[in-house]
Amino acid sequence: MKHKLDNFGVFQRPGFAPRIFQTGSPLDTTYTNWVNRVSRDTLTQTPASFLVTGDTAKLGFKGKGKNIPFNVSMHYEFLKRYRIGLGYSYEYLTLGEFQPISFKDSIGTFRPGQYRGWMRKFYGYAGVSFYRIDKFLFTGDLQVGSYKPKRNFDNSLIKKGIYFNLGVTIERELSENLRLFVRPSYDFKRYTLNVANNGSSIKHRMNAAYLQVGFSYSIPELPRCFLKDCKIQINHAHGNKEYRSRRHPIYKKQNPGYGENHPTLIKYKGKNKRKLNPY
Repeated sequence: MKHKLDNFGVFQRPGFAPRIFQTGSPLDTTYTNWVNRVSRDTLTQTPASFLVTGDTAKLGFKGKGKNIPFNVSMHYEFLKRYRIGLGYSYEYLTLGEFQPISFKDSIGTFRPGQYRGWMRKFYGYAGVSFYRIDKFLFTGDLQVGSYKPKRNFDNSLIKKGIYFNLGVTIERELSENLRLFVRPSYDFKRYTLNVANNGSSIKHRMNAAYLQVGFSYSIPELPRCFLKDCKIQINHAHGNKEYRSRRHPIYKKQNPGYGENHPTLIKYKGKNKRKLNPY
């Protein structure tokens, strides 16, 4: 997270967290929180205090936080390459300490109040698969949508836009319909916090790097065979309708053309696997 204080000044009194004040206004109102909500107080100036304004220096703060996302999405895949869909994410958000961009020897660090909370996202999804090697599939994808922090942010003072997320999904096929995936990505988000009653505001950048791990499941195109005793491993027909096998475990790779429930004979497993002809 990062922001600039072009229309504000920074007031640092030894032994206290830094405050900001509006440029051109008396130093009788200072702000102790201007990141996720607005908190005001008054702190008298002493001879040892440090004071600087944004019209004479480059002022601002930056800090790091942690997100733990819980994400659910669904998409439609066509031409065996393109994807389009929707998703929802609910994230646990923790804000860390903010450090000054300049005057690091004179301005201290601070941590916003109510720094823990949740954030939700709704987004649209689009992706293109661009590379395959054996059981691994690489897909470049884009998420575009809205986000809303919960109670630890004062949403009545915040003006948000849409967010963008760029990533690459790496999937490993576990079976015909089940895949394990890893998705590194980067988030671009911005919001504006109204600080003073006269409309003065601070623009914040809230970008994030993610590494998500999960499972994806493809809904089968064919219905499951209705005969409980049917042991056929391949896609097959009963009457004039085609069905998929009842013998395909969700966790095991299968070829719908010939099965593969037992691709390696027992005589080639275990202690016999290194023998050329064990029988």
